[in-house]
Amino acid sequence: MNQEIVAKQQKAMTENGLDALISISPENVAYTSGIVVPSQPLMRWRHAICVATADGRTAMVVVDMEETTVRGSAVGGDLRVYREFIEDPMDKLCDLLSDFKLGQARIGIEMAYLPARDHLTLHKRLAGVTLVPADEMFSDLRMIKTQEEVNLLSGLSRITDRAIGDALKSARRGMTEMDLAGLLLKGIFAGGAENFKLMIIAAGERSQYPNVGPTDRVLQQGDIIRMEIFGVKRGYHTGVCRTAIVGEPTPEQAKIWANLIECKYSVMDMIKPGANAKEVYQRFLKKFSELGFDPISFVGHGIGLSLHEEPYLGRYGGRNLEEGMVLAIEPLVFIPGRFGMQNKDMIAVTKTGCELLSDSTPTDELIRVGFL
Repeated sequence: MNQEIVAKQQKAMTENGLDALISISPENVAYTSGIVVPSQPLMRWRHAICVATADGRTAMVVVDMEETTVRGSAVGGDLRVYREFIEDPMDKLCDLLSDFKLGQARIGIEMAYLPARDHLTLHKRLAGVTLVPADEMFSDLRMIKTQEEVNLLSGLSRITDRAIGDALKSARRGMTEMDLAGLLLKGIFAGGAENFKLMIIAAGERSQYPNVGPTDRVLQQGDIIRMEIFGVKRGYHTGVCRTAIVGEPTPEQAKIWANLIECKYSVMDMIKPGANAKEVYQRFLKKFSELGFDPISFVGHGIGLSLHEEPYLGRYGGRNLEEGMVLAIEPLVFIPGRFGMQNKDMIAVTKTGCELLSDSTPTDELIRVGFL
């Protein structure tokens, strides 16, 4: 188990009057154990479960298919294995809680992830246990990263940024979006990422669409290219987006890009411990509104084991920023029927301000590609 994370959970349990905390989603199992159980995110019924108690005991429940993988990762603690198709993982969990003398305990669990069928099993077998929703608790814990998490996200941010930048350097008229996808994935894995999520490559008129993948569309002179990908390592995500143009930008495109970059630096100037998330967003709006386009409802968000985490730098977010938060900030514009532009960076909140983690590809000027 990740002992530093378990210690944070113990403190939260004491503050919330809990005897134990159960992680059951792929994200929070990875958070607690320090490993990704490979098939858990792919098969909803193939549960992996972590248990941490207020007095420092830890245990894990895994399917027999993943037993050797988990043991090989040396997670430590008590390991319970259930046989797939024969045994119910909830029964294993209940037996574990009984062995830990938690039959009358207050236990936090992820209600938002737990399937109703499994909740009924727990309710039936744990008649003396009070199950408390712990989703918000996990969200609050994961907002503030440990130094180990910040270091991991910092290195992964540069891998992701470099992979996008290198792919764009090779972009030429006559290539397809799929060609760029191949270059991007080669760079992501060669750089040291273990996986990726949500690859977006959209050229020309397709750049106006927020979350579209690559196609056989051929790059043409004057095309805007939006390229975004989330590099993944040990379950953690870093999101970076870069925008390029095949050839030279029009005066309008250059003006829009200059505004988005000014938005980036304006937001970064405000990011520091104690800054209010909504006020950061309002600073963004002040500059972005000069373009006359409709803004999105946030300019940034937390990131880590999920693509989006709290806090949101948006019109609905009111949290104050704290040292140890890692954010993705993304000034963007989508002009219906025309094109879209986006610049997404990874930012760490430091003791006195913030640090740009995705610093491999220069973005102050719109990237120009397609020159032989």
